[in-house]
Amino acid sequence: MIHPKTEIKYINDSVGYGVVAKEFIPKGTITWVLDKLDREFTPNELENMEPIYKDIFETYAYKNNKGNHVLCWDNGRYVNHSFNSNCLTTAYNFELAIRDIHPGEQLTDDYGYLNVDTPFRGIDEGTKRKIVYPDDLLKYHKLWDKKLLAAFKNISKIPQPLKTLIEDDLWSLVLSIEKGEAEMESIQVNYYKK
Repeated sequence: MIHPKTEIKYINDSVGYGVVAKEFIPKGTITWVLDKLDREFTPNELENMEPIYKDIFETYAYKNNKGNHVLCWDNGRYVNHSFNSNCLTTAYNFELAIRDIHPGEQLTDDYGYLNVDTPFRGIDEGTKRKIVYPDDLLKYHKLWDKKLLAAFKNISKIPQPLKTLIEDDLWSLVLSIEKGEAEMESIQVNYYKK
């Protein structure tokens, strides 16, 4: 489930629609949680679908560390790629804002951690990286972990509208990570090894 203070807006002809903040979303905010309505499909299930469904998965689903495709039921499927993303996924089936997100600004992910099957060229944002590769998670996990750990330090200090979707045991762990009492598991656990 995507953060409730967001909406879908047309961005431009290059990317189409995207998810934008309706209100200020501070660093450390949980921006998305894998929830009970999101659907997970095995490669076999996807293989047996008609081509029209395969096209939808190609556009809107991501691959988890088991090699299954996850299709979000809500606007979360419209979050666009950015090499300077303001959200990052965690090892815990939720994403965090890794910097402040201002009203009207897109919520973005780096598709490098979504287990893409084939490389693709992203929109030039003036970054050193220009192409998303299937193994980006192995290359950049340490950098992304640092950004996540910095965001974890704010997690209990700000409103968390999606907290009700986090199980109590996981929330206790999250608070321990925030306090430095537990080690944060690396984003690298999301890598699907074929």
